[in-house]
Amino acid sequence: MIETDILIIGAGPTGLFTVFEAGLLQLKCHIIDALPQPGGQLAELYPKKPIFDIPGYPEVLAGDLVTNLMEQIKQFQPGFTLGQTAETIDKLEDGTFIVTTNEGVKHHAKAVAIAGGLGTFEPRKPILKDIEFYEKEDRGVDYFVKDPEKYRGKNIVISGGGDSALDWSVFLSNVAASVTLVHRRNEFRGALDSVEKVQELKKSGKIKLITPAEVIGFKGAERIESVDIEINGARMNVVADYFIPLFGLTPKLGAIANWGLEIEKNAIKVNNALDYQTNIDGIYAIGDVNTYPGKLKLILCGFHEATLMCQSVYNRINPGKRYVLKYTTVSGVDGFDGTRKESEKAVVKSIE
Repeated sequence: MIETDILIIGAGPTGLFTVFEAGLLQLKCHIIDALPQPGGQLAELYPKKPIFDIPGYPEVLAGDLVTNLMEQIKQFQPGFTLGQTAETIDKLEDGTFIVTTNEGVKHHAKAVAIAGGLGTFEPRKPILKDIEFYEKEDRGVDYFVKDPEKYRGKNIVISGGGDSALDWSVFLSNVAASVTLVHRRNEFRGALDSVEKVQELKKSGKIKLITPAEVIGFKGAERIESVDIEINGARMNVVADYFIPLFGLTPKLGAIANWGLEIEKNAIKVNNALDYQTNIDGIYAIGDVNTYPGKLKLILCGFHEATLMCQSVYNRINPGKRYVLKYTTVSGVDGFDGTRKESEKAVVKSIE
């Protein structure tokens, strides 16, 4: 039996930052994640993708953000159960929980924080003849960009109209020999800034933009050599080493959907007016996995939700005990053993 104060389900950025905020309150955390390494989608789907809306970072690669978060929480010594999914949850008479994984590992926690992002996910695949053949063994169809260097000097065709399709088109324009972006509409769903960048790169000849159009087939015996595109009823063929359809992910909550939580459109409803608690006392949901009026699926919003949730858990575990919020510039960041760096002691002393 693994004992912890907060059991976090999901090792994405929100789950990792929860460890830091809990650590400031001297609360111990343990994390369960189905993936074999921490980082969630940032590590698994797009570790080399730049992120632009993390405070203090004009630009940071997704994988680097995970590395920094892991370094930030190292002092609090969280536990990890990786490569396993949370299957069942039992609430005990004292208000604590037993969460058991698909491999039978039991975790005893005073509170549970579901930070599972989109949950388990699968790419939305276009219905195209022979696509199953080309998506195997590096034959030319990729649903995620894990390492942009794979595409250096190659001819790339990307399909999609959202942020991922736009952002990767922009990024790979400096890596690939050619980038062709195909979208079935003239309008895009992504951020206006990304749309403007794509249009600028189109004008400069670094990206070929084909709209409204759809990829309808492939040519190539052993792997993709070109793709067929339909545009305004006509057909054209574009040389391609790789076809990357970026139509989003199909999220699934998995076993968590059977825990008696209130679900709305595959997301967990929470009380955002207080502490992001679900309809079950002691179970919280933070990050992309939750929903409430005005919800924004941004990493920085998940960080905010994690911070308020940890305050609530502290009060739950320590009823009647008053916690006085102190800025880390004053209090420093203490480990579980109560130690503090000499430089931090000096700062506190000078302020006092």
